Amino acid sequence: MQLLKSLFAVGALGIFALLPLSLAQRLGRMIGRRFIANSQGDMNRITRQNISLCYPQLSDAQQKALINESLLHTGMSITEAGMSWLWKPERTLKKVRNVHNESILTEAIAHGKGVIILAPHLGNWEVLNLYVSNKCPVTVMYRPPKLKMMDDLIKKMRARLGTNLAPADLSGVRKVIKALKKKEAVGILPDQEPAKGSGEFAPFFGVQAYTMKLFTQLVKQTKTTVVCGYALRLEGTDQFDIYFKAVHPDIYSDEPLTALSGLNASVEQCVAHAPAQYQWEYKRFNTRPAGESKIYAKQD
Repeated sequence: MQLLKSLFAVGALGIFALLPLSLAQRLGRMIGRRFIANSQGDMNRITRQNISLCYPQLSDAQQKALINESLLHTGMSITEAGMSWLWKPERTLKKVRNVHNESILTEAIAHGKGVIILAPHLGNWEVLNLYVSNKCPVTVMYRPPKLKMMDDLIKKMRARLGTNLAPADLSGVRKVIKALKKKEAVGILPDQEPAKGSGEFAPFFGVQAYTMKLFTQLVKQTKTTVVCGYALRLEGTDQFDIYFKAVHPDIYSDEPLTALSGLNASVEQCVAHAPAQYQWEYKRFNTRPAGESKIYAKQD
């Protein structure tokens, strides 16, 4: 079964890559409409639960509009993968229209201690990775996917783009520290749940979220500058704008919980730019503090 899933995923990537991006995105929106129609499906259900938790101030109608738009972007994230992984880099980079606040990145690099780029699951993070990889060497920390064939493909494509991979474990930490000492860039996806025992709870949109301790320990040890980056889809086009932002200052705190809260606050600031383009279908609140019930349990 795993082999069949891998073959299907790789085959779908190849098909998406053959399409013009505008057509691939149109197909993605069609997939998104299927997610919207299937109200009991995991994509719809988890997106709905997350938005309800994180935006309680919105009316039911406003939440529904955000949920639907988010699911359309989820569909486009799927079909854009062909471009992200299989197109030639120069062809993909032609889809970048503007880069905003790039000086935040260049000044961080100029400090001479390397730079950590926080790349939330917002818009198309692979476009951001490709852009930065074209500017300087990048090592990306990642959690290998369950499908081995997909993991092999990711490694192959990252190598083709000049990106180094570091697993989110002690061996990966050593690799990341080595990259920072060489004054290179390190990319971290800050909004993934860490493995059991590797995180602490900190607020994310007012909800306790299990958050990686590894990141704050890395910043404290290396004294590296941290910036945020993301690539957003431009409505009505097949292009992207890339943005760099300063992080919340609490990230640099010596107090662990304050630093973790600063990490999540930095992600919140990015998401606020385009909430519909955030990965709300991810189970960000899956791990709960002791005594709390599961958030994503299916209702009978």
